[in-house]
Amino acid sequence: MQRLTRRLRRDERGAAAVVLSLLMVPMLGFTALAVDVGAVYAEKARLQTAADAAALAVAQDCARGACGDMLATATALVAANNGGATSRPPVLSSAPTSVTVTGDKPVQHWFAPIIGIDSTAVSATATVAWGNPGAGTAVLPLTFSWCEFDAQTHGGLPSGDISRTIRFTKTSATGCTGPSHNVVPGGFAYLNTDGGRCQATSARNGRSASSTGNSVPSPCSEPDFSAWLCRPGHCPTVLLPLFDDWGSSGSNAWYHVYGYAAFKLTGFFLGGQFRTSPQPCTGNERCVAGYFTRFVDLSERFTYTNDGPDLGAAILRLVR
Repeated sequence: MQRLTRRLRRDERGAAAVVLSLLMVPMLGFTALAVDVGAVYAEKARLQTAADAAALAVAQDCARGACGDMLATATALVAANNGGATSRPPVLSSAPTSVTVTGDKPVQHWFAPIIGIDSTAVSATATVAWGNPGAGTAVLPLTFSWCEFDAQTHGGLPSGDISRTIRFTKTSATGCTGPSHNVVPGGFAYLNTDGGRCQATSARNGRSASSTGNSVPSPCSEPDFSAWLCRPGHCPTVLLPLFDDWGSSGSNAWYHVYGYAAFKLTGFFLGGQFRTSPQPCTGNERCVAGYFTRFVDLSERFTYTNDGPDLGAAILRLVR
């Protein structure tokens, strides 16, 4: 009886070995799925980040008016963010204005070669669209006239970095009367603020409300303006609405938004503690100093439009 039991056990071990051998191939196949497929997904995520960076870089160049060598830019950014990856030639589109970058990279497998799969070609595509600012929230509740922009840029796009004074209350050297060719009685180019914050939301072709008067809007403090001043090594850019029409007075005053321009603030004198040293103007004058500039914005503060005027500012969005 004992001999029979031992023999049965030996037979069971032999059968188990046979079954295990038969299961090894599918088990290795499942290992390939678990490890190699996971590696493919991880690589695709890294490649997507690289494609996003490349598309944003190419779009920034194009939005500034010079796409340059798009393939060289895309290739450099894809490789910098994912070693060994390559880029296909970027594709430009005009409706809407956008660029698409596709990155490629082969992924070598560890286990899948057992079932005849040595590698997988991984790709990731990113599309970035851009246009002129269409609506958004300006970090300062100010507006300039189209007249001032036209005078400072000589009827074209911004160039250079020469700061000059823009007066809000008296005739400026450009012939744009204060505030910046504003005929609203008592107007000082201030806009109504959003919910107690020193900012103003507006939209192109819309009317921005203004309560006229000489005082800076109450939610604003001097640091709100100083935070956006140009300083050595740091010169932030603000997007501000330009108006081409105006109307009414007092708490019903309004400015019609023509478009948005990027501005570098180098000084201001708005009365009281709202001043820089040296002051760009004195006495009863109210003014800011600075210059319009070209600017590409990647933040979420503004949306873009494809039918607005090109005033040197562009909004980029990743739309992949």
